[in-house]
Amino acid sequence: MPPPRLTNRYFLVRAGESQYESLGIINTNPVAKTSVDSGLSDKGKNQTLKSALELKAMGACERNCWIWPSITQRAYQAAEIIAAVNGVSRSYIVPEYSFLDARGLGAYEGKELEAISQVYESDSISSTIKPPPIDDGTPNESVADVFVRVTQLMSILETQYSEDTVIIVSPDSDNLTILQAGLVGLDLRRHSELSFGPGEVRYVDPSSIPTYKQPASAVYKCLNPPNCN
Repeated sequence: MPPPRLTNRYFLVRAGESQYESLGIINTNPVAKTSVDSGLSDKGKNQTLKSALELKAMGACERNCWIWPSITQRAYQAAEIIAAVNGVSRSYIVPEYSFLDARGLGAYEGKELEAISQVYESDSISSTIKPPPIDDGTPNESVADVFVRVTQLMSILETQYSEDTVIIVSPDSDNLTILQAGLVGLDLRRHSELSFGPGEVRYVDPSSIPTYKQPASAVYKCLNPPNCN
């Protein structure tokens, strides 16, 4: 369900291409997220520089901003580039240790990137279908699993900040598409229609978030959450 309102301004950024992605390989095992191979490729660095310049042109950090990257190497590197280009102190980079991990794709780990289309076919059937498991420690997350993570992240950000600008930097597309689908009220099974390319930047436009509607159930009587007198 989309939130009734957002107290902060948000920009969503996918980190540029990683070393693994440049080889055409799926890598979502969190054990490897801080390794050099999980960092930006040369192409990814250029993509991220364009992201940083785009954010500057959009005035994202004119009145300062907080940058929340995944601790995954490429996302944190992207955050450092964004901060440098936009004149933001490194103290405003807040590493996220779990809620922004790349979606765990289970048995697809190590396969060619094209195989992710099979994951999206399953996603379109049900948001609770998980990729096949694997025994190397790579999670196998459904859309619903990721939605729980990104919802927890937004809860933290909305609680911690008020009327600030937050740039969320994800190592993959799925975190962002599932978050955006949730914000705009799109069926989560269709999240892949919102796909982010490497280095892509999007502003979360509050006007695109539907007005909160009271559920038909009599259990819910709050028309103006969280003020439910």
